[in-house]
Amino acid sequence: MTNRVRKEAKKTTLITIADNTEIAEPIFLKRKCGPTAEVSRAVIQVGVNSRATVVIENNGAGKLGEEIEISLAAGSSLNFITLQEWDLNSVHLAQHHAIIGKDAQFNSYVVSIGGSTVRISPTVEYTGMGASAEMYGVYFATDEQHLEHRIHVNHSVPNTKSRVNYKGALAGKGAHTVWIGDVYINKGAEGTDTYELNRNLLLTDGARADSVPNLEIETGEIVGAGHASTTGRFDDEQLFYLQSRGIPADIARRLVIRGFFAEIISKLKSEEIEERLMNRIESELSRVGE
Repeated sequence: MTNRVRKEAKKTTLITIADNTEIAEPIFLKRKCGPTAEVSRAVIQVGVNSRATVVIENNGAGKLGEEIEISLAAGSSLNFITLQEWDLNSVHLAQHHAIIGKDAQFNSYVVSIGGSTVRISPTVEYTGMGASAEMYGVYFATDEQHLEHRIHVNHSVPNTKSRVNYKGALAGKGAHTVWIGDVYINKGAEGTDTYELNRNLLLTDGARADSVPNLEIETGEIVGAGHASTTGRFDDEQLFYLQSRGIPADIARRLVIRGFFAEIISKLKSEEIEERLMNRIESELSRVGE
């Protein structure tokens, strides 16, 4: 898909942060897709010892092929947030590729709500010791939606770190999510510290969550490596507890879902975005089965 996007994209959006620069306010890229299929390519370059936050928002109804290239120079830090709030008939295929330099910090947040078929593939590779990546994700699928996230982390140099934490909730007949987390620790990657986690919450019958964490280790000289995956049904006991305190069932259900996602959504550190996303999730939930 990457080669096709590069060939067909009419332009490339370039964001360059100069060396030794700290940008306090987030940089926003907003895209509203129409009925015509689109391809989009963006390149984000963060200079030495620089700090920035980039937020990419996708919405509308259409078909989008997307490639985002990210490079972090030595000692830099980037918060990269991508928000998908698609209409229900949209198709979105995306590749996000980050290259992290020495002592750089990359924080990725992927939120996927809406769309008919959404497949996002965030990948990370390291080029210098002391580099670190934290990759978070939230997704919510309803009737007949297919949401897919394929994470690939490649530890190829010594003393690097990664943390992956994705959460998903599903409701309605035919709701389907796929989460695949591939972490590779190569022979030259002594001192690697990595952990990946995926949790899924099934809110109704007829929904299906596939979760596949993979860990491949080619050296025994590591700090730590692990993964976990859980898929469970809605906690009726927790719902009953809230109802016993006089909270109506529909409000209690919303509170449980908010609590499930809060760990990750709160990391966005934007009350406006947090509330908007939760309101969209609640709106999607209210339409299940219609």
